Amino acid sequence: MSRKIDYGNLMHTAMRGLIKAVLLDVQENGLPGAHHFFITFDTTHPDALLADWLSDRYPSEMTVVMQHWFENLDVAEDGFAVTLNFGDQPEPLYIPYDAIKTFVDPSVEFGLRFESTEDEETDPPRPADPDDTPDPQPTRGSDAEVVSLDKFRK
Repeated sequence: MSRKIDYGNLMHTAMRGLIKAVLLDVQENGLPGAHHFFITFDTTHPDALLADWLSDRYPSEMTVVMQHWFENLDVAEDGFAVTLNFGDQPEPLYIPYDAIKTFVDPSVEFGLRFESTEDEETDPPRPADPDDTPDPQPTRGSDAEVVSLDKFRK
């Protein structure tokens, strides 16, 4: 019997741990400088919690922005809760880490994209393409580094 190391799932776990660590720091210390996050998540995930009107408006996925106004950030083992402002209407959300599809901090050109297991069985997360991310104030610079994991794939 041949056992294989599942690098794809190990990478997903590690990258979600990174997101958790970043959010824990923000929970304790607030957002530093120009940092802010675009987080796209699967609204159909069984553990995702959002208001009915939001799930009606975003039946499959939703991108939220954590920047100027957010409250009650509560980072837990399997996900995080946060209250965000939608048109002057505060709404609490709970986003499981494994529902996250992309996590981007455009202020430092950092991004992660998680491929679903339906799309590709064991591919690790890829850096997000800045062109795929809603960014009203692009911050592209010549000193940015994009790391591609493709060369490590078989």
